[in-house]
Amino acid sequence: MYSLSDEPTGRQSWIDERRDAAVATFAAKIPGIYQVDIELDPGIARWAAGESNCPSLFITGPLGVGKTHSAWQAIHRWVYSQFGANYRGTPVVESWRSTALFDALRPDTDGNSGRALVKRLQQVDLLYIDDLAAARPSSWTQERLFEIFDDRYINRRPVLITSDVLPKELLEVTGERVLSRLAEMCRGGVVHIEGADRRRGVAAA
Repeated sequence: MYSLSDEPTGRQSWIDERRDAAVATFAAKIPGIYQVDIELDPGIARWAAGESNCPSLFITGPLGVGKTHSAWQAIHRWVYSQFGANYRGTPVVESWRSTALFDALRPDTDGNSGRALVKRLQQVDLLYIDDLAAARPSSWTQERLFEIFDDRYINRRPVLITSDVLPKELLEVTGERVLSRLAEMCRGGVVHIEGADRRRGVAAA
């Protein structure tokens, strides 16, 4: 039977309100094609629920198997999971497609905005970079990427990466120093999704 002791405390009600607002705000940022709930790989689901031993996540697999869709849905659940017993405030998530990120980090962009972007991406609670292998690097963008990853590595801030290749195959994109840190950050957190190209299946239907 329901009793007064079952009612949430004032603090818990306050946390629940912020959780619901944060989840709704993030859901509104998810691109339309990825808003449909899907069944997540067990390793991804564990990470999203805060049950993984690795705070970062690297999702890999062939083209069209649902890596990006899985990533968006995983972050959606991850935001919810941050409002548990160890709640430290509403998490801030930045999501970038790798090609857009590398363009924003290039020296021909405004210097002040570039420095501000590096600082911001060092400090957000979760950094999501989609399709990392697709980026075309330069020595400049690799240096900026190193600044971002080195700070996140030192301060144990997680990343979520999707790529159609394994972390060890990203050397030409990230450079050696970033690759070394990424390997440790994602140790135990690499999930390989297998299957056919879903896009081609839809087109053939």
